[in-house]
Amino acid sequence: MEVAPSQRTLPAVLLQRAESSGETPLLRIGPVVRTAAEMAERTAQLAGAFAARGVRGGDRVAVISTNRAEVLDSFAACGWLGATLVPVNASARGPQLEHILHNAEPRVLVVEAGLLDRLDGIGRLPDSLEQLWGLGDHPATWRERSIDQFPDEGDAIAPAKVLPGDDLALLYTSGTTGPSKGVRCPHGQFYWWGANSGAALGVHAGDVLYTCLPLFHTNALNAFLQAMVNDACLVVGERFSASRFWERLVASRATVTYLLGTMVSVLCSRDATPAERAHRVRVALAPATPAVLWPVCKERFGIEIVEAHGMTETNLVIGPRDGVQKSGMMGRVMPGFDARVVDEHDVQVPDGTPGELVVRADEPFAFTTGYWRMPEATVSAFRNLWLHTGDRVVRDAEGWYRFLDRLKDAIRRRGENVSSWEVEQVLVGHPDVAAVAVVPVPSELGEDEVMAFVVSSTDPAPSPMELVEHCQERLAYFAVPRYIEFVEDLPVTSNGKVQKFELRARGVSERTWDREKAGVRLRR
Repeated sequence: MEVAPSQRTLPAVLLQRAESSGETPLLRIGPVVRTAAEMAERTAQLAGAFAARGVRGGDRVAVISTNRAEVLDSFAACGWLGATLVPVNASARGPQLEHILHNAEPRVLVVEAGLLDRLDGIGRLPDSLEQLWGLGDHPATWRERSIDQFPDEGDAIAPAKVLPGDDLALLYTSGTTGPSKGVRCPHGQFYWWGANSGAALGVHAGDVLYTCLPLFHTNALNAFLQAMVNDACLVVGERFSASRFWERLVASRATVTYLLGTMVSVLCSRDATPAERAHRVRVALAPATPAVLWPVCKERFGIEIVEAHGMTETNLVIGPRDGVQKSGMMGRVMPGFDARVVDEHDVQVPDGTPGELVVRADEPFAFTTGYWRMPEATVSAFRNLWLHTGDRVVRDAEGWYRFLDRLKDAIRRRGENVSSWEVEQVLVGHPDVAAVAVVPVPSELGEDEVMAFVVSSTDPAPSPMELVEHCQERLAYFAVPRYIEFVEDLPVTSNGKVQKFELRARGVSERTWDREKAGVRLRR
């Protein structure tokens, strides 16, 4: 879809899709099935219902919900009105949730009935909040506040005159190193997500895109724009379940899907089933998939893995340029973007030297416009006119970027830098390992020691010594974990990302195997 610069907004793109191929399917979620024309009509009517209840351009509408049609309906209706959707992580509660709501100051809060208990740990709701709307079979009140039913539909209204730089969504970070930051995501950024991600995946007319990722995350939301821009249909499923994933994928009739690396590791660790080859999917966008699992996905599942680098704040900046990928690499800089690897002073480092990845876009509003009501954080992130990703990477002479670590996860052991990601890649390549997270823990000698939390795929689990031997053959001696602890599962966010801060805080315990106490000497 060719879209003029001034028309890179959700309502303009939706109307263009409805006009060009209005009878083609655009959305399937639960019992809801809509063509593009029906989606445009529903959006105009729901925007009218929002407006009748007092929602105006510039207002924020917060939503706490699982993957329901009302979330995408509210996303589209807010865009139609010039309002901003604030989809809140359904797992957020207590101080984190209170911070998000007070920072965003929504005029309306929509809550799924089964998630009302998330509000119980909040001291008070923000003064800005005028209305509570319920989804499902909800009570009439909460703390003496009335809860109105989510509006079904109203009189259709014309779209507001929104611009590509206007906020469409406010997406909150996980807040693992400080208060959650509200990432201001403009209409233009979502358009470019749809165009760039769709191009990287080869999405075309008639494709069916399946996601089970949460709709409070940019990955799932921008899949909706991928469907719009590329004349495809988005199918939104329930939260990821390894035991039911293939069954749901087959039922969706999808040709493209979206996963995270941890999900791929879990799926590969399970016993084979007929359903894993009964689907129609040809490609999966699956960032951070261990390189050792790429051929497994192709040979066992018949799915090509696409690796790429993008953040809530950015877009698909690094990926399969010209359709070419290289195992173990994030990719090369995609058209429309620029990237550098810099030191702590923002000076570009030579190829082959690790540093922080900084990025920028050629097109206006392809990135976030900043952090909501956090000007200092915005200035810090965009210092020297580059967005600082916080990722430690290395670039080779041919322009390929390799991820090493998040800067905060970097491990320094005996004067050597250890990539936790590289250690994880090696460990998850062991046939009896389903998932792993590697973190730094304090050393008696200063700096760090390497600790691995391992989820086994077999019973009994492999011995720690077996894993050490596996690592010795594939890693420098200083990167081989000293500490290994087997766990039933890893703490993850609702997006499937491992919460390493929890593991760092847990550290070494009585359950932890210590290589040095076991008297194991490494080969050098």
